[in-house]
Amino acid sequence: MHNPDPVQAVVFDVGRVLVQWDMRGLFARLIDDPGKLDWFCTHVVTEEWHFEHDAGRDLDEMVAARKAEFPGNDDLIDAYATRFLETIPGPVPGSHEIVRELAARAVPLYAITNFASTFWREFRASEPLFDLFGDVVVSGDEKLVKPHRAIYDLAARRFGHAPESMLFIDDNPDNIAGAAALGWQVHHFRDAETLRADLTGRGLLG
Repeated sequence: MHNPDPVQAVVFDVGRVLVQWDMRGLFARLIDDPGKLDWFCTHVVTEEWHFEHDAGRDLDEMVAARKAEFPGNDDLIDAYATRFLETIPGPVPGSHEIVRELAARAVPLYAITNFASTFWREFRASEPLFDLFGDVVVSGDEKLVKPHRAIYDLAARRFGHAPESMLFIDDNPDNIAGAAALGWQVHHFRDAETLRADLTGRGLLG
């Protein structure tokens, strides 16, 4: 059942909602041995470790510490720092079209993303879709991360809409729960087709 408040703005997550993200995809190009690839992605460059950079931990410090902890993997750990865009193979099917249709209907668009500052700047320069967004709150810039309350409160202030009048879209159930607890309207993203149906039901798409 939808919140009775009309949606005045739509707020997207970025990774796995608007763009695909697969760190293993980068390292599969660099590591031929499937066993070593599994080990490396499970123990060395993991999503949990990467999340520390999203939260604002310094990249050079992270890389140096990881090299010390896992000697013999310097080139691969450097690739994480220098080739991050190769972990983003392309758009999530159908999502960019939804963004463009919302923009064409003059629906205010925003984003809240757990994304490291350096990687975000590199990625943003390559992705014109975000020209359609009024503002993007980036965890690495703010040293705040989803699903903690502070990043949602900051976003509401920056975006200029009450939480209950915004629809927040994210693939991570913890992030959805964090926003919903603060009164945001939410959509747990699974695919663009389901999102389109929800947006149409809310009168945001035709």
